[in-house]
Amino acid sequence: MKKRLLLPPQSPEHPERLKPYPVKLMQHQEQTAPELAHKINHIIANSRATALMLQEIAELVGLAANVDCCCLVTVTNDESTEPTTASWCSDEYLGIPLPHEMFSMERFLMELLVLQCAAEPRSIDEISVIRESLAIGCQNLPLPVKAVLAIPTQFGGINNGVISLIKFQPYDWHESEKQILKTIESSCAIAFSQVTQAQLIASQQQYLQKSNQHQSLIRQLTVLSRSNLELNQMLQLAIASTAESLQADRGLLILLKYTDPLFRTPARRQIPQAKADVVGEWRREKTNSSDISSESFFLADCGLCQRVFVEPGRPVIINDYTHLQDTSTVAPLFSITQLPAVLLMPLENQGKILGFLVLQQSVARNWQTAELNLVEMVCAQVSNAIIQSKTLRQVQTLVDERTAKLQSSLELQNRLRERTKQYVEQLRELNQFKDEFISNISDRLRHPLTNMRMSIKNLRLPGITPERQGRYLDILENECTKEINLINDLLMLQKLESEQEPPRFETIDLNTRIKEISNSLAPRLESKGLTINLDITNEPLKLQTELESVDRILQELLNNAHTYSERDTIIHLHTSHQVNQLVDQVMIKVTNTGRGISEEEATYIFDRFRRGRGGRWTPGTGLGLALVKSLVQHLNGAIAVESTPIPNSQLSEICFTLTLPQFSDESKPYSESD
Repeated sequence: MKKRLLLPPQSPEHPERLKPYPVKLMQHQEQTAPELAHKINHIIANSRATALMLQEIAELVGLAANVDCCCLVTVTNDESTEPTTASWCSDEYLGIPLPHEMFSMERFLMELLVLQCAAEPRSIDEISVIRESLAIGCQNLPLPVKAVLAIPTQFGGINNGVISLIKFQPYDWHESEKQILKTIESSCAIAFSQVTQAQLIASQQQYLQKSNQHQSLIRQLTVLSRSNLELNQMLQLAIASTAESLQADRGLLILLKYTDPLFRTPARRQIPQAKADVVGEWRREKTNSSDISSESFFLADCGLCQRVFVEPGRPVIINDYTHLQDTSTVAPLFSITQLPAVLLMPLENQGKILGFLVLQQSVARNWQTAELNLVEMVCAQVSNAIIQSKTLRQVQTLVDERTAKLQSSLELQNRLRERTKQYVEQLRELNQFKDEFISNISDRLRHPLTNMRMSIKNLRLPGITPERQGRYLDILENECTKEINLINDLLMLQKLESEQEPPRFETIDLNTRIKEISNSLAPRLESKGLTINLDITNEPLKLQTELESVDRILQELLNNAHTYSERDTIIHLHTSHQVNQLVDQVMIKVTNTGRGISEEEATYIFDRFRRGRGGRWTPGTGLGLALVKSLVQHLNGAIAVESTPIPNSQLSEICFTLTLPQFSDESKPYSESD
């Protein structure tokens, strides 16, 4: 698209301004030219690549060169891209009306050939470029051009624009003005290149957008042809997508039903006997008219449709219905008077015409080759879909009975195979679990017994000192405690799973219990460089629950955080209150920093004797989290774990979220019946 920013005449004529120019040389030209180039570069760097950028440069150059007009014109070898022009005129010539007799461009250009149009002689190609740019840029100037100093710019060795300095009176150009053009030539070449590239990119984007719309249409039709939609539904969606994508005013999809079943490939120009049914319609403007998708007409009554058989293999394109020899033979449903422009493309398969795809416009439209090719591809897709649908209906009846029997047999085999596969997988998991259980429980039982046995042997040694004797007794006591705790944990798990006793509820201050437990564990945590950050309120957080179970849950979660936390990190403990489905709940979050938990490990991390890969070499029974889960279920709560990787680190944040009802069913402050 051609862009011109020219200054139109606005005010009465000023004859005194047409006097010959005095010779005015710019002061400090040697310093002004580089500064001018620098200012142009600044404009290029801070402006968008549009004609407005060229307008700023034209004004800047015109003022610096002290000329009447400065004209910038882009040059391109691409015929699809028109030149962009920007002109600036001095304020004293604004408003001067155009003379009745403008200068002859051809005569002026012939005179220009013998003038010094630039700082040095130019080749024939460069003079041609200057001539074309002047013909474009000077056609709307307010006064006849009397003197021009022009220079072509080059980018990448190719002419891409022309800079013209213009005087409206005879004038002899000086070396200073020529030096200005030489200095700014490279900067203006960059500006011309950016404007041309921006124009080219905009054109390509428009082309790509249209191509993407067409490709999207083909993809939609391909998906439709493979979908399980009924044929009529698929055809309706196909004509709607096609007409909307090609911006038609109306789209019709018509199928033919031949009354002569022997009719296959008719002789040339033979019109068969057939009935046409409208199976799909789309309109750009929704109207109150009744649906015509059920209307029909005979092919013999529509001369428009007969043209497909008269000229087979070619679409029917009519810009105006008056071009038809006899419009009375057009079927009324085409509304030819309101939509006179018609594109009718046959739906053809193996020489047989199945129907027509019709696109109509209220105004004349020149269909591009790419659009016609697209419609032809759509017709091919629709034709294939129609044939496939008819073939499937015919074959389906023959296949249904055999398929039903075969399907029954296959379903039985699949069920047996799937069940066998599940049994094998369960056996494999049970076997693996058994091995892990035996290995873990054996280690947990053997290790303390071994230590106790060694301590007993050492106690029997003669001459053992009281100090060593006390140390061995401490070992015996600690290892016995471990064994007792392991057995107690197993018994507690068994007791919780049997659900023999309901919870013994009492009201506690959760925040107080958390402070007490964290203080008791502080020395143990400090040995590993760990600290606890409590995010709890100073106000009491009342909780109706079983105190012993809550204490054990908090202890196990903090013990787990201590065991698997990275050294010198912080354990965060947060409490909050929430209402979920009219039920008051207390949420407790324990977050530590350590090795991440995979999705696979998270599925069994609360199982007894199941430990993550990273914890297999860490001392422990593998019962802590299993006990936590059983206690949480005992209190009608829920627990979950989430592992979030820390960016640029091999560690993760592991968060255990515990949710407990704030009040028991017997003691909650309100109910749904209140």
